[in-house]
Amino acid sequence: MGVSGSGKSTVGTRLAERLGAVYADGDDLHPQANVQKMSAGIPLTDADRAPWLRLCAQWLAEQQDEGIPAVLACSALKRSYRDLLREAAPGLAVVYLDGSHELLASRLSNRPGHFFNPRLLDSQLADLEKPGDDESAIVIPITLTPDEIIDQATAALSRA
Repeated sequence: MGVSGSGKSTVGTRLAERLGAVYADGDDLHPQANVQKMSAGIPLTDADRAPWLRLCAQWLAEQQDEGIPAVLACSALKRSYRDLLREAAPGLAVVYLDGSHELLASRLSNRPGHFFNPRLLDSQLADLEKPGDDESAIVIPITLTPDEIIDQATAALSRA
């Protein structure tokens, strides 16, 4: 989890490979209306996100029901979003990719071809509710390399 530009897709893909898990990118589950809004620089509301979050939760639940290890890259900005995902997939482990506004903005400005409008970074950061201590999230700074992030995530997941 994390805001756009934090490396969720890169880390998620490689973490799934390392863990021998299936992978889904939450970006691919967004309804076209959400993609159009974000492309136009219009922040999503909770109502916009609700159908998307239900799809993310459904995907996680299906994997868990089949006993398939899974990694989902999903912003999961608010605790209520993460609670919905945990309800669908009990035992869900959350890896939070944490970074500064400056680093995130720099990454977004160097990411051509993605539908997310970099002007939305501030609205995502405003919506972000960092995981609380009671959520047992694995918090990893995005100043590390992808390999270092994956090493830390894998080590933390093996301890959980």
